Amino acid sequence: MENRWRDEEAEQFVEKYGARWGLDVALRTYSSRLLGSEEALVLHGGGNTSVKGTHTNILGESVPAIFVKASGFDMGTIEPEGHPGLDLASLRKLRALADLDDQQMMDEFRARLFNPRAATPSLETLVHAFLPPKFIDHTHADAILALTNQTGGEKLIREVLGDEVIVLPYIRPGFKLAKAVAAAYEASPQARGMVWMKHGMVTWGQTAQQAYSTMIELVSRAEDSVAKRATNPLRVAVQTPLEAASKRVVQVAPILRGLLAEPSGDPDRPYRRAILLPLTTREILDFVNSDRGRELALTPPLTSDHLIRTKGLPLWVDAPHYDDPAKLREQLSKAIQDYSAQYDAYVARHAANIPVGVAPFDSQPQVVLMPGLGALCAGKDVQAARIARDITAHTLAVKSRVAAMGSYEGLSEEHLFEMEYHSFQQAKLGASEEPALAREVALVTGAAGAIGSAICEGLLEQGCHVAATDLAEDALKSLVDTLRTRYGERALGVPLDVTDPASVVQAFAAVIETWGGIDLVVVNAGIAMVAPLAELSLESFRKLERVNVEGTLLVISEAGRHFKTQGTGGDIVLVSTKNVFAPGAKFGAYSATKAAAHQLARIASLELAELGVRVNMVSPDAVFAHGGRKSGLWAEVGPDRMRARGLDEKGLEEYYRQRNLLKAAVTARHVANAVLFFATRQTPTTGATLPVDGGLPDATPR
Repeated sequence: MENRWRDEEAEQFVEKYGARWGLDVALRTYSSRLLGSEEALVLHGGGNTSVKGTHTNILGESVPAIFVKASGFDMGTIEPEGHPGLDLASLRKLRALADLDDQQMMDEFRARLFNPRAATPSLETLVHAFLPPKFIDHTHADAILALTNQTGGEKLIREVLGDEVIVLPYIRPGFKLAKAVAAAYEASPQARGMVWMKHGMVTWGQTAQQAYSTMIELVSRAEDSVAKRATNPLRVAVQTPLEAASKRVVQVAPILRGLLAEPSGDPDRPYRRAILLPLTTREILDFVNSDRGRELALTPPLTSDHLIRTKGLPLWVDAPHYDDPAKLREQLSKAIQDYSAQYDAYVARHAANIPVGVAPFDSQPQVVLMPGLGALCAGKDVQAARIARDITAHTLAVKSRVAAMGSYEGLSEEHLFEMEYHSFQQAKLGASEEPALAREVALVTGAAGAIGSAICEGLLEQGCHVAATDLAEDALKSLVDTLRTRYGERALGVPLDVTDPASVVQAFAAVIETWGGIDLVVVNAGIAMVAPLAELSLESFRKLERVNVEGTLLVISEAGRHFKTQGTGGDIVLVSTKNVFAPGAKFGAYSATKAAAHQLARIASLELAELGVRVNMVSPDAVFAHGGRKSGLWAEVGPDRMRARGLDEKGLEEYYRQRNLLKAAVTARHVANAVLFFATRQTPTTGATLPVDGGLPDATPR
């Protein structure tokens, strides 16, 4: 493992943070980020760090202080605020107590914060307080866990790291661990670090660089030892091609996602869905296809810190029926039911130990392993699913190394339960309230235009995961770059030509492979032209017909097939037009083809209702732009309309505003709001048209 400390980088952190936070906290921030950016050391909020110093209170008094990483904060991106300060002297007095339960401990932490509004300090705050050295680093290093999590692990870790490292048996994190750590340090004050069996590694130093460098040195030594001792690797009988695994993800993910959806009790939104991320790397495929893959997979996790993200055990599906979709669905359904029953029994066995105010987790698996496919990892959103995926990748890699060395040995069921249902651990998951569409996935066609881009933004603001699709041109790339800057990995760009059946299938597959399925399809792609019927060529008409009618048919058809496979209903919203009800002169091709598309959506509402799919239409009047994104339709139609009325662009917009009853300028966000009305299922409605036109009596649906 590379030591990535650089004096010039450390100085940059001092320059940036030193004036406000002081030298020690600035360097604490720097070395914490070095640790947090190394996945072989910590993952997604794991580990913790601290520094001891002083704090000047409101009276101007300088008091001993400790700055400890807050619970759940990610060290890879941590800011100085992520190390709240506490009164060190009063924390150390707690060591005199015979016992201190978790709630009392949390109350004591919050009472000793210098800033009462600061984030809650780490569960292991007292470890940091009771240890004398100034800088303390704690990680869940893969290489250390590969040595500790096997039969004879304590002896092995002593052989590899020697007397300069203290070794403690597993002790549940909290007050008892803190007291044991302090006593062990006092018995061996010359030690440079400490290993907690089946938990992780602690190092220290009088400087940030010393503590960090010791961590890197000792972990590197462990890595070398693991590599040298790996003499009996897993044997893989058949190697699944990566392409075949990806095709199986597209086949399996919608079925699995539907089966994992939890009934909500709300008839309008009957399911709480999950996002599924695939894990189909060469290493994972070889693991699930290996001679000992199943045996290893169904052992406890590397460290209790991972439990809230993945549960104690994954679901393993033996010999999946990839060649028979009906049998595969039945097989997955039974496997999930069996897993849930086993999890419920596990909770029942330990129900007496659930802390007051802590609710049991749902009983669904969060990680599903399948030979020939790899893994599918579930979460309430893409971030939660990614955390589960990353932890799964590291877990299986480490277990493979352990198997190559000896025999894997994890924590007992009792230890697993007490950490899975630890109030500190559950607090890391954050508040339970979610945006309206947080667990949903949408596909939007024609997304790069004015209306499409506004719809994407509106859905993303409500927590949705959005696949923006359009022709593979600069406009789509520009849109997706903008959306990802604001909404991160919940925005996805997918090239799609709605007139090409293969392109439609590929676009749906791309979204399924990314997030596991689709719940909302917004059919927005459309084109227009201006020509009187007497001058309208058949080929020009067919061009509009291919996009507006055939494109609508292809997208709705593929959506219907997908929703049937997923089995949890869904929504289709067609962006129609007022021209369906009030066509305009010289606009025959557009009005006729959009009317056909509108009728297809109405028929879809009849055919798909039995699947729990709602199909509705929004019918806007003229929308000219959304921010800097001009409407493609009005780029085509606008010049003719301006010539006909003797108006410039501003005058044309004013003309359309004045012609509606409300004298309202219809915007792309208004259309997006109408889509959101249907997407969030405010009323039990299907087959309906919602005008977005400021009130045009001639265009009222009838």
